[in-house]
Amino acid sequence: MSQKIVANNKRAYHDYFIEDKLEAGVALTGTEIKSVRLGKVQFKDAFIQIKDGQAVLKNMNIALYEFGNQFNHEEERDRKLLLHRSEINKWGKKVKLKGYTIVPLQMYLKDGLAKVEIGLAMGKAAHDKRQVEKERDAKRMIAKATKQRAR
Repeated sequence: MSQKIVANNKRAYHDYFIEDKLEAGVALTGTEIKSVRLGKVQFKDAFIQIKDGQAVLKNMNIALYEFGNQFNHEEERDRKLLLHRSEINKWGKKVKLKGYTIVPLQMYLKDGLAKVEIGLAMGKAAHDKRQVEKERDAKRMIAKATKQRAR
């Protein structure tokens, strides 16, 4: 099983607490998969919406394929995620009742197929983000001190 990471959504880890993760397939057209293989994917404001029993990936930008013709794809169209019905229902209930959001975390190619890792996320408040920054800085300082002590 070969796996090539195409795009990461670093902002998701900054803005959300990720509670659970799941792998989902993505329904793409011909020129879209060619652009994905070239790594021309952006997650800027992407999110997943559950609508009519379907999981739909919205606002993900896949750049136009350079060698595409008149049948080239739309860059920010809605893309269907391929998930089991039970997973969609389970996550859909959490989104409705508990205020969670579903965000894409990364896109990768697994055995030639495009997959998206999605996460069930709870939004961070500004003070939570500052707390995480302080903890990260403290860990860096400790690591630096132990490294200098070892010399």
